[in-house]
Amino acid sequence: MRRRMSARQFAFVFPLLLLIGVFSLFPIFSSFVYTLFDYRTNDQAAAGLFFGGNLNRSLYYEDLDYIIYFLEDDVTLVDETGKAEFSAIMQDVSKEMETYADGEDTIKLGSTESRQISAFIDDVERRIAAVYEKHPEIQFYNKEKIPVLTKEMRSCIIPSNFTGFEAYGKLLSDKRFGNSLLNTFIFTLVSVSFELVLGMGLALIMNKAVKGIGLVRAAALIPWAVPTAVAALMWSYLYDGGSGIIAELFTKLGLISSRQSLLNTAGGAMSAAILADVWKTTPYMALLLLAGLQVIEPGLYESSSIDGAGKVRTFFSITLPMLKPSILVALLFRTLDAFRVYDLIAVLTGGGPGGATETLSIYSYKVMISQSNYGYGSVIVVAMFLCVALIAFIFIKVLGAELISDE
Repeated sequence: MRRRMSARQFAFVFPLLLLIGVFSLFPIFSSFVYTLFDYRTNDQAAAGLFFGGNLNRSLYYEDLDYIIYFLEDDVTLVDETGKAEFSAIMQDVSKEMETYADGEDTIKLGSTESRQISAFIDDVERRIAAVYEKHPEIQFYNKEKIPVLTKEMRSCIIPSNFTGFEAYGKLLSDKRFGNSLLNTFIFTLVSVSFELVLGMGLALIMNKAVKGIGLVRAAALIPWAVPTAVAALMWSYLYDGGSGIIAELFTKLGLISSRQSLLNTAGGAMSAAILADVWKTTPYMALLLLAGLQVIEPGLYESSSIDGAGKVRTFFSITLPMLKPSILVALLFRTLDAFRVYDLIAVLTGGGPGGATETLSIYSYKVMISQSNYGYGSVIVVAMFLCVALIAFIFIKVLGAELISDE
């Protein structure tokens, strides 16, 4: 029976809950908020989270000043009637400048004010064009500049970039996302499967109480100790089509048609990435399984031996069932880690060739950083988070892994 947490107990765990909220939940919430906007830093109209209309006040004020500057040149070329018309326009522009002379660089606009500014720009452009049309014989200094300037003034009105859940609908029809998701699943499934089998064998070897086993354990863990980016760079040299040892070996064994095809073909590049990941993280899988082997009661093996069970029967009847919690923990950790793979593929293939090894992490990075599209990039990140949550749910609930106990 569970007991209700006391105030003193809650005060003890509150700092941990606060850390989880700040460093885990807040980034997730922020990413979700970004998905609701067309947020792109390379576009002035979308370089922020705008629920309503906004005005680039500083640029708008500067453009108004330029209109007066241009008209002061052209007013000298017309008659008294034209001077009066130009003067009236400049007075109206001056009043508009006074309205937006001070304030933040970007200010929020209501729908009414936004329409008023648009109407004012249209009116000024129409009135200036009318004066120019009355004097077709005059070569005005700034006749061609005014339309360009009023067009820029209209761009100062920044509309709302709130799109709601529209980007999620776009994601469902994004073929590149589908390809990245498939690549991620293939990489995760194949690499984790190999790591489980090889890690189990390595763990069984490291669990033997023989002379020198400590040195064997230390040597086996070296690949895991190497930073992933360094390991990826090392494997890229081994896979090099010109001088790579692995590329040459695979060519002689007939596994690939030529040394260049290892990283330059879709199948070769994915296989190369999986091989590098298996080499790198099999020791980690073995370490988790070794921890499970260490807690199995030796008396069970003695009883099995007395009953005449062989090695294979003992493994499947005692070792494997007793290792189930450790296997599921190891699979969960490695599956989540492999599903979020970035640095290995970023250094080794960059997602190529032709997107053949582009995973969700690589795709989201390219969208957010390379294309400066943080809105849609966040949608990809949230989709990846949902996939990770689903994987964790399957391992913990469906497969029955009792990772957290109330005892």
